[in-house]
Amino acid sequence: MNQLLPSLGELDRHAEAQPEFACWRAGYGPFKHALETQAAVFRLAHQLVQAGLQPDVASVYRLLQAIDRIGSAGLWLVVHMTYARRIRLDGAALTAEDFKPSPEGHTGGSLNMVPAYAGYLGLNALTGSTRAWMMGQGHCVAAIEALNLLTDNLHPEQAQVYGNGEAGINRLLEDFYGYAQGADGSPSAPLGSHVNAHTGGGIAEGGYLGFAELQYAHLPLAGETLVAFLSDGAAEEQRGSDWIPRWWRAEDCGVALPIMIANGRRIEQRTQLGTHEGLEGFRQHLSRCGFDPLTFDGRDPAAFVCTLWEMEQRLARRMEEKSRGLLRYPLPIPYGIAETEKGFGFYGAGSNAAHNLPLPGNPHVDDRSRELFNRHAAPLFVPWKELDAARDLLAQSRHGRTAERDNALALRRPAAPVMPPLNYRNQACSPMRAVDDFFVELTRANPLLRPRVGNPDELASNRLGGVLKALKHRVVDPESEFEAVDGKIITALNEEAVVSACLANQGGLNLVASYEAFCVKMLGAVRQSLIFSRQQKEVERPAGWLGWPIIATSHTWENGKNQQSHQDTTFCEALLGEMSDMVRVLFPADHNSALALLPSIYQARGALACLVMPKRERPAVFNQEQAEQLAQDGAIIVDEQSGSDPILLIANGSYQLTEMQRAAGRLSEAGVAYRLIYLQEPGRFRAPRDRWEIEALATDGTAERLFPEKMEMRVLLSHMRPEVARGHLWPLLPDVRRNSVLGYRNRGGTLDEAGMQFANRASWANVLAACARLLDVPRTSLLKPDEAAAVAGKGDPRVLR
Repeated sequence: MNQLLPSLGELDRHAEAQPEFACWRAGYGPFKHALETQAAVFRLAHQLVQAGLQPDVASVYRLLQAIDRIGSAGLWLVVHMTYARRIRLDGAALTAEDFKPSPEGHTGGSLNMVPAYAGYLGLNALTGSTRAWMMGQGHCVAAIEALNLLTDNLHPEQAQVYGNGEAGINRLLEDFYGYAQGADGSPSAPLGSHVNAHTGGGIAEGGYLGFAELQYAHLPLAGETLVAFLSDGAAEEQRGSDWIPRWWRAEDCGVALPIMIANGRRIEQRTQLGTHEGLEGFRQHLSRCGFDPLTFDGRDPAAFVCTLWEMEQRLARRMEEKSRGLLRYPLPIPYGIAETEKGFGFYGAGSNAAHNLPLPGNPHVDDRSRELFNRHAAPLFVPWKELDAARDLLAQSRHGRTAERDNALALRRPAAPVMPPLNYRNQACSPMRAVDDFFVELTRANPLLRPRVGNPDELASNRLGGVLKALKHRVVDPESEFEAVDGKIITALNEEAVVSACLANQGGLNLVASYEAFCVKMLGAVRQSLIFSRQQKEVERPAGWLGWPIIATSHTWENGKNQQSHQDTTFCEALLGEMSDMVRVLFPADHNSALALLPSIYQARGALACLVMPKRERPAVFNQEQAEQLAQDGAIIVDEQSGSDPILLIANGSYQLTEMQRAAGRLSEAGVAYRLIYLQEPGRFRAPRDRWEIEALATDGTAERLFPEKMEMRVLLSHMRPEVARGHLWPLLPDVRRNSVLGYRNRGGTLDEAGMQFANRASWANVLAACARLLDVPRTSLLKPDEAAAVAGKGDPRVLR
């Protein structure tokens, strides 16, 4: 912002010639315009006129005056959202009954976001171009909702409730932390404590600090611009946020403009950036990581306008210099640092109390707090006629451009992908081969859908060698044939970072593969995306991004050679707890069953899939017809022997199917009737938790056809922990006295596959022991004496191999 800026004398002369500049320069309410910001605005105004974006500099200054007034009103409304039940449009002091009995709100951070979001709105208005936005600190949503209301940037359901003047604003105050519920128990207000599907322009909740930092560079496509508002605490401590220059490429990435709100405080302590030394150290760190940091006044909407504009211009110049061969990747990515104090504009600014409730008490019952509220809210008040004029001026700028609530990222809906041919196999091979071949062909068939592969470590080890060869690791200095500057594989030993690259790539095709045990580190990021997408569906604006799989491979049962840290079924169990219409949890047993699933996964919208699958060679169990039927129904009959009172054997997982088949052979030898079912998608057979989840269940009659009620004796051998499997599948296991569930019992260590099964009482022999209990016969009727002794823990486990 210092480049070619005018002197104080030039600014004085300009103010004399331009009364609009003089009026803006004088400041408004809490906004004081520093000399550096004045100079930057002078430069901005002339650049906008030269670019043909504004007719004259006076128009720029008038719009900035309007932004000051809207911003001041935004601060005023935010503190009322925390404390008040009603507003007074004449600016009169509030009385005790005007305040909430139980105030709540993340006030300080929301106040800091008001000038930031107002500056974002101002730049869009000045340039006639609508950028997207995201906010890592989603608890600061009051700022967004307040300014969206003041600028008529509301979705229809909010406009209906909050958009009718004083009555609507009072309803907004009542609804903010009002906890009202509908008859079904869901929140009844189109408003929340964080960014949600009702928030105009929102694309992420921001409830889990740190994920916006990992995602923002991967969100915009070429030709799009995203402004990312980030938290100083998360930015200084979230590893991966400082890797963005590694991944950003002008050829396939849109303009990403990170703005860190450096207010110097967490909830109850100062951040490192709250000191001069800490801030300077962070600037140096950003520079070393390939960023181009710009520090500016985070208390002034105009400073945000100028900085965002300058960031765009700098990045454009570097892209042009890169095209001329003057620069190479990584390009210096502009990074704005908005210096401010927590809770700027109201009582308690700069203190720990500013985070939540800055006043010393509740103004509803405390006279001193009521006096403090009224005294500190008064300078923020904007007379309604003056505010209306500012709003009208901003509204005029929207003519001919998209409203911020409808920005490109908020309405993301890429074209449906062309599906490649499916090449089924009838011989043993790794089920990962199906994914490897399919994804390579899928990306070739859809060159306009940007591919991203999230790889925490070992792509080749996870049998995705074809993907590696075709798409390559993205690096800045390639050293092998598997690396390229424009590579599509994001590789980092940080599961959160790589899954975030794909969660953010909502305009393209994605794939993530990791060791099952390490996928647990992805859960927070994945869950945040699933929740937001589900909210969008519930408000009838469903997310349009294409579905994709997270593959948990090198999984628990084939990872016995490592320690128990590598043996963990938590990931699929946790995702099975999410809504089944948002994430499918799948256990393909062989190549063909994996392949048959992939088209439906990539044709889905706003939903993910978790595939738990082996990387080792597995026998071919299902032909094409069976694999496609299994993909459709979620389960299939593998084998059965007729007879009276058959046992229903249910296998869930590739290795579990092999064990069940061996157990079924022994039952057949003993003349025991059985039916063997392979359960590939457990979520299809759960009890639905709401009307949307009903859509994800197996079709009518499927459960009874596969799991007939008359087959009361049931043994389930699951990839998962038995308690988790039983809990989700209680409709299939209604009588605990007549069924048994086996699976991972948290036993492991450095073992082989058979050792893992024996340690967890999940081998074929344990299945037969369970069958003997249900049949009320001795174990030795189904097992040899030495096998029965091994199952009882009194023999040699090797006899079971």
